[in-house]
Amino acid sequence: MSKPQRPGHCELAYFPVVNNQLQAGGQSVAQLAQQLGDTPFYAYDRAIIDQRIQALRDLLPDPIRLHYAVKANPMPELVQHIAQQVDGLDIASQGELTSALQTGIDPRHISFTGPGKGTNELQTAIDAGVILNIESATEMRCIARLAAKSGVRPRLTLRVNPDFALKSSGMRMGGGATPFGIDAEQVPALLKELATLDLECLGFHIFAGSQNLRAAAIMEAQNATLALATRLAEYAPSPVRLLNMGGGFGIPYFPGEQPLDVKPIGENLAQLVEQAKTTLPEAELALELGRYLVGEAGIYVCRVLDKKVSRGQVFLVTDGGLHQHLAASGNFGQVIRKNYPVVIGNKMAGEKTDVVNIVGRLCTPLDLLADKVELPQTEIGDLVVILQSGAYGLTASPTAFLSHPAPKEILL
Repeated sequence: MSKPQRPGHCELAYFPVVNNQLQAGGQSVAQLAQQLGDTPFYAYDRAIIDQRIQALRDLLPDPIRLHYAVKANPMPELVQHIAQQVDGLDIASQGELTSALQTGIDPRHISFTGPGKGTNELQTAIDAGVILNIESATEMRCIARLAAKSGVRPRLTLRVNPDFALKSSGMRMGGGATPFGIDAEQVPALLKELATLDLECLGFHIFAGSQNLRAAAIMEAQNATLALATRLAEYAPSPVRLLNMGGGFGIPYFPGEQPLDVKPIGENLAQLVEQAKTTLPEAELALELGRYLVGEAGIYVCRVLDKKVSRGQVFLVTDGGLHQHLAASGNFGQVIRKNYPVVIGNKMAGEKTDVVNIVGRLCTPLDLLADKVELPQTEIGDLVVILQSGAYGLTASPTAFLSHPAPKEILL
């Protein structure tokens, strides 16, 4: 058994290779394709997820609550599996709420975030007893009206748009003008109004950014988060009992990127836990992680349908594409397109190589899964595998485009 490193890409750290075949869950990708009936498909390895969660538990101080952000991958079986190992679930729609409730997790450990929650969504969440992360004064007043009619006292936190950003993050979620949360400078006035309403305020949700590989930047943001929450707590109508510090933990995708070093983050969080005993003595501190828990545990597999040459360039045409894996095509937030790590799953190494473009079968030049990547010489019928595909894959993609069948998903 070997674990080769693909040239120019992050290390193939989790999926072993046996007899030149990529393995997932103890089976080759060719066996999985046969088992599922064909390609394309996503496969998620629960052992890799378990390993990641346990590694985090070992490095984080015990008082830190670990939440899973369901939007990263809402596959019901996967959510069910993760729910047994984390302290809470964070959801962003009524569909995700239904999935979270079906896991059997205590509704008091489910939090509902996101702008533009509809009245029906809010009512369902209130009735279920989950925590509502409110995003605006309008939403807070709507919750108060719904609660008055139903006779329920909702539990909520204020999602704060901080006056700082998570530096070097792949996607900034705070620090400037944003549709997410309530500007930090507006929070005191909103808390004053909240004190007049029959609502139970638990504390704050402060999310500064995501997909960060720099421990120092994450630590700086976490320090600033606790300081901001401490300042805002002076205006709260009751002691802060929950501070969701967001996440931001990234995974390597592209050449030159290195895995996040979580150890110093854990050490810093231990200091913050001690500080919070004085500044926010009744508060639980929570991390909300999605991509970091599941991203490296998933692969996307599609089959080569055609191999053609156009003006000197080789194109591998597959039965997959951007409609099933938008992120890999570079159309999900990348400023400069880069290739996700890609391998030929049934031919991991070979004496001869080709420089190829891997495309789907959509009628758009945007349908590009890999651009000028060197791979073992590939033929029709071979299996293209895109790594780092466990998060923001299928459900982040425009699956209805051109009306091709949806890929299957399997939890191994």
